[in-house]
Amino acid sequence: MPSPAHRKPTKEAGTSRLSAKAKATNGGGTAGGFALPVSTAPMEARSATEIPSDGAWQYEPKWDGFRCLAFKSGKEVDLRAKSGKPLGRFFPEVIALLQQLGASQFVVDGELVIEVDGRLSFDALQMRLHPAASRVQKLSQQTPARLILFDMLVDAKGVILTDKPLPIRRAALEAFAAENAIEFRLELSSFTLDRQEAEHWLTSWEAGATDGVVAKRRDGPYECGERAMVKVKRLKTADCVVGGFRYESGSDEVGSLLLGLYGTDGTLNHVGFTATISDKERPTLTRRLEALREPPGFTGKAPGGPSRWSTERSAKWEPVRPELVVEVRFDQVSSRRFRHGTKLMRWRPDKDPRQCTYEQIEPR
Repeated sequence: MPSPAHRKPTKEAGTSRLSAKAKATNGGGTAGGFALPVSTAPMEARSATEIPSDGAWQYEPKWDGFRCLAFKSGKEVDLRAKSGKPLGRFFPEVIALLQQLGASQFVVDGELVIEVDGRLSFDALQMRLHPAASRVQKLSQQTPARLILFDMLVDAKGVILTDKPLPIRRAALEAFAAENAIEFRLELSSFTLDRQEAEHWLTSWEAGATDGVVAKRRDGPYECGERAMVKVKRLKTADCVVGGFRYESGSDEVGSLLLGLYGTDGTLNHVGFTATISDKERPTLTRRLEALREPPGFTGKAPGGPSRWSTERSAKWEPVRPELVVEVRFDQVSSRRFRHGTKLMRWRPDKDPRQCTYEQIEPR
């Protein structure tokens, strides 16, 4: 199935000039000559379990990359992450690409992605966040990034579009892409107005290409820094072995389960955690785990210190005999580990722990 970035876009209405009031709100002229300040926050999304259908929505793929606002004025180009931090030094090839475009000014919203062996690789993106410029330069040549565009804040004529409804912004973006898009380097993301097609996207596109679906109101402006969009992630499940646990900080009850999968060499490797344990279940589960406490727990890769997703769990972990299996729901995998915390779905007493292998989370 072709990448959604390569689908033919739908044409929409034209652009118009911004009012003086809106220009003042957006900051007007800025240092460096950009039409909007580089501190401009991208519009964000709130999480949901279902794709919305109440009202007029536009549905777009949620790409698995680094969210990025790209600013240009003359030869001056700046890339900003969702956090507001500059990204340009880590992606010099993207800076050079935007500098060479015919369009002399714009502000676009998109996603930086890197393809490795025909698949988008989040690990390759993370490798770019390196302090050594020589290392970054080498990687930029070996695995060049591309920018996938999905919204426009300022068009090539300098018109600020943040107060315009989505069809106008999309039309401006399509006109920009028609003049400037470069295959595999600067591409226009697709969209659909059909909710059923968006539902199909959650399961049909090749795993790893996209992270789910984003819904935008067609009658809404670009609300900088606001959670005005809706995101529905592509979610999967895996059966994992409980190889250890951590106590809640300041408590004698379990706070999180440490999850493992078996490798082809027969070792049990730590792949993530789940902390979605109900208060009602916690006392009984704690006694059950303490009865199984026995080193080493994990015989391959073992847990380190506390997870970056929570500062409340103790750094110390308790190993248990690998006898318990749980089914967890997860969104993304990086370096053969769950990128985020998982949700405990159910216990699997019917599952042999040795059946819990990496095959469940490998790309298909």
